Amino acid sequence: MNHSRRKFFQYAGAAAAGALILPNWACTSDASKTGEANNMETSDTTGTPSAGSIPQYGIQLWSVRDDMYKDPKGVLKQLAAAGYKHIESFEGDMGIYWGMTNTAFKSYMDELGMTLVSSHCDTKKDFEKKAAEAAAIGVNYLITPHIGAQKSIEAWKPIVESFNINGEICKRAGIRYAYHNHAYSFQPVDGQLPQDYMLANTDADIVDFEMDIYWVVTGGKDPVEYLRNYPNRFRLCHVKDRIKGVPTTEENASCDLGTGGIDYPSILNMANEYGMKYYIVEQERWDNSTPLKSAEADAAYMKKLVFS
Repeated sequence: MNHSRRKFFQYAGAAAAGALILPNWACTSDASKTGEANNMETSDTTGTPSAGSIPQYGIQLWSVRDDMYKDPKGVLKQLAAAGYKHIESFEGDMGIYWGMTNTAFKSYMDELGMTLVSSHCDTKKDFEKKAAEAAAIGVNYLITPHIGAQKSIEAWKPIVESFNINGEICKRAGIRYAYHNHAYSFQPVDGQLPQDYMLANTDADIVDFEMDIYWVVTGGKDPVEYLRNYPNRFRLCHVKDRIKGVPTTEENASCDLGTGGIDYPSILNMANEYGMKYYIVEQERWDNSTPLKSAEADAAYMKKLVFS
């Protein structure tokens, strides 16, 4: 079965405008190209540079979705063996908990030494129930994964208000709510960027944001600029690399971490400084690889990544 993102709330983002190559600030630094970054002193509590700067990193299960539909428990076990400690789920045909109850899913996570920290879901259906079930097993975030480009800022107003309502629902349940960006958030509408409008018109006490760094770069913007300008608003991020030299009009250009052109040692260092809590790997293209092999390669990169 082709479980497309468009089926799950039109998950795929709109194509970025303009045939632009990644700007200089997005490109991999010389240190990360040569491996020098891996020899830098780490901020990890172990004090061991080889352990990297992010002791606990996660993966969005969309990255291995086809395998998950075949064998959820088996795939989760492989992800744990690869080194992932955090899981971010999504609401597909088998639900957030992959055919299990919320408590059964948590029990299996406990067995594997992993934690379900967040999930993308359809917030327009039974959201209070979803929030209660997530809270019952210690999930930290429920996230709106995709809205789609709107023709006017006026059209964004009820959407942004719904984010505040979702935030209230999650607050009552004892968890947090966030919105996950795509490239369309950074394309001007009526002279404004929808992402800026969302940040300015949501209640910071109850609405957070998940920065998909790949989509910020694809949208032609600087992730570090947003982290600096909106400290503590981006609490989760998707760590997804982009093939070098591919124009931003090509939206499906993700690749194994460390082989692309996004300077993650620098960007994630700033993310850490400005309030990021969860670092979640995502990949949607697997040239000369498979989703699970790429997930293992991404985990190996995250394990060794040292901030620069």
